[in-house]
Amino acid sequence: MIRSDALSLAVVGHTNTGKTSLLRTLTRDSRFGEVSDRAATTRDVQGAALLADGKALVALYDTPGLEDASALSDFLDTVPGRHADPVARIEVFLAGDHDQGRFEQEAKVLRQLLRSEAALYVIDAREPVLAKHRDELRVLAECGRPLLPVLNFTASVDADPGQWRSQLARMGLHVIASFDTVLFDFEAEHEIFEKLGVLLESRRSQLEHLGASRDEDRNALILAASRSVAELLVNVAGLRLSVPSDGDEPAARARLQERVRAAEQICVDTLLGLFRFELNAYEPPQLPLQQGRWQLDPFDPEAMRILGVRTGSAAAAGGMAGLTVDAFTGGLSLGAAALIGAGLGAVWGASGPLGREISDRLRGHHTLVIEAGTLAVLAGRQTQLLRALLRRGHAAQEQLRTGSAAGWPSPTVARQVLRARAHPEWSALNNAAEEALPEAVLRPLALAIAQALDGGAEAASEPVGIQ
Repeated sequence: MIRSDALSLAVVGHTNTGKTSLLRTLTRDSRFGEVSDRAATTRDVQGAALLADGKALVALYDTPGLEDASALSDFLDTVPGRHADPVARIEVFLAGDHDQGRFEQEAKVLRQLLRSEAALYVIDAREPVLAKHRDELRVLAECGRPLLPVLNFTASVDADPGQWRSQLARMGLHVIASFDTVLFDFEAEHEIFEKLGVLLESRRSQLEHLGASRDEDRNALILAASRSVAELLVNVAGLRLSVPSDGDEPAARARLQERVRAAEQICVDTLLGLFRFELNAYEPPQLPLQQGRWQLDPFDPEAMRILGVRTGSAAAAGGMAGLTVDAFTGGLSLGAAALIGAGLGAVWGASGPLGREISDRLRGHHTLVIEAGTLAVLAGRQTQLLRALLRRGHAAQEQLRTGSAAGWPSPTVARQVLRARAHPEWSALNNAAEEALPEAVLRPLALAIAQALDGGAEAASEPVGIQ
């Protein structure tokens, strides 16, 4: 229930200018009302609230479109007392039969406006300024409430906001906002609250509080979404599938691909849910998987750290390299490799999954993982999806599409994700993750992803470790 002290705003305008779309985007609710290209889709007044700290600070009322303000203006000239108080004349009109129901829709709009403290007058900036718009503004002004014109669809190539601002100024309306309900701009939303504060001095602090609360909510949303992407990347980076030397490797690759596809879809659904979009708003394209054969780089710092080799020790590093080269490329017989594998398994058993993988490899198994290039594509397009969601208004009807992700969103993201390739124990996609994903890994990666959202798509331009 909306509090009685909430600021009440009527959302008014000509038919099909995007009034319901404005409410959808402001309330972050893609299901509010009905959005259609058909005229007069909204037939009754509907309400929604904007919250801060769980309390309704602003009550928005979606009204039917004004269909024939010119005829209504002529009819109002016949109402008794037309030369007296304009508001009283509107009240007389509302108390009557609305010209035998002819202006029933317009009466709903005017009645709600009189019940509200102000109105957002929504304009389709793609349309030219016509006489009907001037008549609408003239009739609405007679209700004695402040009007804030809101120019909608300004991102369209057909929009002419300059013409509208000039004509509105001629009608005495100098405080104007621009807000595209399809291509969302968070700063433009702030502009609406700021300009309402100019028109409604007594409500300014309330509107400032709402704006500050929305800042906090947006920052929390970005961090939560980035965290979901971070979890996906670490899980996929650590995913393992062991295949015997005589096993069906194509079938194993297909299983690997299906696990990744399912994990990405869960992440996408989570993001859409966080942003309050329909789950069918985006479907990720198939992820390009390469050969997917794990190759351990013996000089990778993370692998050496896990295996207990101090990177500062030349003797230890040389010994590690010698063992790896001998075992993998020394032309050993299967039996000799198995013996070395057994020995290494005993020595490196305490090193966890990575040591066991080396041992398994020497015994004739190999491990399928997701290659660095595929991880880069996955990270890049999840970041692109996040950017697109942050710019998508809740009135958008077309399915969301992202471009081709060329590389890592940042070198920092690349380093942290590639580090996770050496930690299969972190991945929830393995049959049994050996430990929960450490917060010390997840949070820095989530913050790096959030920071990358401010920049463009960027390939990592410095060495990033395992390849």
